[in-house]
Amino acid sequence: MLNYRNGLADMPSYDVVERPWEIKINANECNMSLPPLVEERVMNRLGTVAFNRYPNEQYDDLRDQIARNFSMQRENVLIGSGSSEIIEKLFYCFGGSPEAKIVYPQPSFSMYKIYAKAAEATGVPVDLDPEDYSLDIDKFIKTVNDEKATLAVICNPNNPTGNAFTVEEIEKIAKNIDCAFLVDEAYMEFYGQTAVRLLAKYPNMIIARTFSKAYGLASCRVGYMLADAKIVEMIDKSYMPYHMNVLSLVTADICYQMRQEFVPHIQIMISERKRMQEELKKLPGVKVFPSETNFILVHYDKAQELNALFESKGIGVRHFGDAPGLKDCLRISMGRREENDIWYSYFKAFTEGRA
Repeated sequence: MLNYRNGLADMPSYDVVERPWEIKINANECNMSLPPLVEERVMNRLGTVAFNRYPNEQYDDLRDQIARNFSMQRENVLIGSGSSEIIEKLFYCFGGSPEAKIVYPQPSFSMYKIYAKAAEATGVPVDLDPEDYSLDIDKFIKTVNDEKATLAVICNPNNPTGNAFTVEEIEKIAKNIDCAFLVDEAYMEFYGQTAVRLLAKYPNMIIARTFSKAYGLASCRVGYMLADAKIVEMIDKSYMPYHMNVLSLVTADICYQMRQEFVPHIQIMISERKRMQEELKKLPGVKVFPSETNFILVHYDKAQELNALFESKGIGVRHFGDAPGLKDCLRISMGRREENDIWYSYFKAFTEGRA
């Protein structure tokens, strides 16, 4: 009989099982590979990697470059295996017991609930408005303070709803709470508004970013955190030595150096999102929610049946089933233009009774 730690058997899991989709638009990935010039630079750089050495200077090189971009110091930057690992570490560091309360919106990134449980903390969701997924800022602040939370989290723009909060709304929260405050900016590059400028004013604030979405490095698993040096120092204690590999670090370093090369990709994804939002609005019975990301959330009474049709055609979208606040909703990541035209044709035919 093996003795696992208490509660492990009851841990929820995040479904990452995939099929060989013909059109894969279920994970909010970038729909294009690296720009050719970036790819060439990456391949050349990988050819100089000393595979027999542990990562040291590559980690700090990336920290330095990110810090310079934000007029910060290396000590204000922490690198992780995607922003997901950074968020998991934050939950761990500010959790530790059921008395530790972590407040976040619902629906939002589904891993928040899982991270809270893994950190042996108490997750406290604050429901978004069911009509438009807006957040009652005053209610959120009150919940954080009433619960004496150790960590408050906002995903901006929010996944999976797609809507965003203004920097003024973020600042109102920061101004009225005392605990650690994480702003998860995984989709910021599609939104264009960031709360980074607030970090100097509110030392309890933390920003998390990822290379997985706008930079198309989902396979490399690289993200970064910006925060006060004291916060970075403490969170860094939860990481093991050499937790990032050199291949991912040097790839991310070149992509960040050449981030202007990704602007056309980002603009194309935004353009496709806007185009498909307008097309979806033409379909009967379909509610399209505003989005500032690389995906669209829709509500449709026959979402389950439509999802089954998509699956039969080799098209993978995200169906939320009966998840809180997301019943009969589908999240559709933006593919290439021709891919978007294909899934839309099936969607349109279904709503017209032709599929």
